Amino acid sequence: MTTASSTPMSVVLQFMKLMEPLDYDAALKLVSADCQYLNPPPIGLNVGPAGIRAVLEPFFAPTKENEFKVLRAAEAGPVVILERLDRHLYGDKWVELPVTGVYEVHNGLITYWRDYFDYPTIASQLG
Repeated sequence: MTTASSTPMSVVLQFMKLMEPLDYDAALKLVSADCQYLNPPPIGLNVGPAGIRAVLEPFFAPTKENEFKVLRAAEAGPVVILERLDRHLYGDKWVELPVTGVYEVHNGLITYWRDYFDYPTIASQLG
């Protein structure tokens, strides 16, 4: 839950922590109704909690476990940047994807989220 004293960084880190066990209901409460979520092609733009869930749920459905390791983090006003190593357990194999996420947080909610990654890196590991 966000509070009046929540920083943009704390909101984003809480969101990522809730996404590890795929607690969509709790995590998406930290996202505004008009949040813009952008990914590299072929995924593109999705809007709001339902749009985000529509992209993430099918992608994560076959995973047994997820880790979002924050390697570096920066915050400037409402903007948060996380360099991450996203790890996903598919069957008995860990798939790793270096990702940089850019977020904006206003009034305790994520209003913008853009992930930068190399799509062929994840596609080649999934087969």
